[in-house]
Amino acid sequence: MPTNKSVSKAPITQFVNCRILRDHKLQREDLWVREGRILDPEKLFFDEEGYADQRVDCEGLIIAPGFIDVQINGGYGIDFSQATSNVRGGVALVAKKILEHGVTSFLPTLVTSPPNIYHKVLTEVKVQSGGVEGAGVLGCHLEGPFISLEKKGAHPEQYLRSFQSGGMLDLIETYGTLDNVAMVTLAPELPNSEMVVRELAQRGITVSLGHSVANLSQAEEAVQNGASFITHLFNAMLPFHHRDPGIVGLLTSDQVPQDRTVFYGMIADGIHTNSAALRIAHRAHPTGLVLVTDAITAMGLPPGHHTLGQQVIEIQGLHAYVAGTKTLSGSIATMDMCVRHFKQASDLVLLDDALNVRATYIAGQEVWRK
Repeated sequence: MPTNKSVSKAPITQFVNCRILRDHKLQREDLWVREGRILDPEKLFFDEEGYADQRVDCEGLIIAPGFIDVQINGGYGIDFSQATSNVRGGVALVAKKILEHGVTSFLPTLVTSPPNIYHKVLTEVKVQSGGVEGAGVLGCHLEGPFISLEKKGAHPEQYLRSFQSGGMLDLIETYGTLDNVAMVTLAPELPNSEMVVRELAQRGITVSLGHSVANLSQAEEAVQNGASFITHLFNAMLPFHHRDPGIVGLLTSDQVPQDRTVFYGMIADGIHTNSAALRIAHRAHPTGLVLVTDAITAMGLPPGHHTLGQQVIEIQGLHAYVAGTKTLSGSIATMDMCVRHFKQASDLVLLDDALNVRATYIAGQEVWRK
């Protein structure tokens, strides 16, 4: 195995006086980073005598993995489901703003829309690494339009679609392209969904189950065909029932392939999900929990009228409603609630004891500090 020294002569940054969140525990140790990668301190000590070109004092702070938001519809006046004249500029604005919330990468999310919106937006949003200019884009999350009418939530009914043409042809006709698509949310009970799930999974696109009335058997079949995620657990799906727990039952199902983990998103804002339900899910399947914001255009803006895709929404306090109805469409979520995924790449967030973000690092480089 090559040593740290033999790999590179690039500068080394040492984070000192650290409390590092690792394996669900805070551990007192230093962190060494070079070229955007976390180094093995043992090899570093013997090969390079623990030398560091730069030191960052983290006294009183916690180092955690950078936050990844896999469901964010927009923010700061930007709606990812709007085909504006400057789609890339809108994505870039949100990417820059969310650095202050510790987000190091994200999936711009499009809600159910007409085909012309997808054809315009998806050609403009590109996968890219993060840096001082903003959080990285991991690809788009397409939430709809292949979802259940009964569980459409705030998605506009007139744009819902089914797999009438047999599956993938419907997807291509609707989306135009699957390039730079990272995740697709669909309802697995729709006819011909099986082949769609298999094809998307084979292409490396995460299939998420949501906005659905699927029973447990249908959900299990989808997972066996390649689905691996659940969109905002408990919301827009059949409620848990002891005779048929529906999609929720995937958290403890014995029909999930042994080589697969089913992850599940949850909106932990105290509005979409009661804290007791959050604890039940976490205790049943702790390794699958992914906190998401499901943030909307109004994030960072005052109450009033804003958009969610092709609909106007009204912000009342911390709630967002489809204008003229009482259909809850979202919340003004805080970006501090995102999946925490530790990896060897040094995308990091520095937190104080109240879990306020104090600094954000991408590939070992400081990109925001309070």
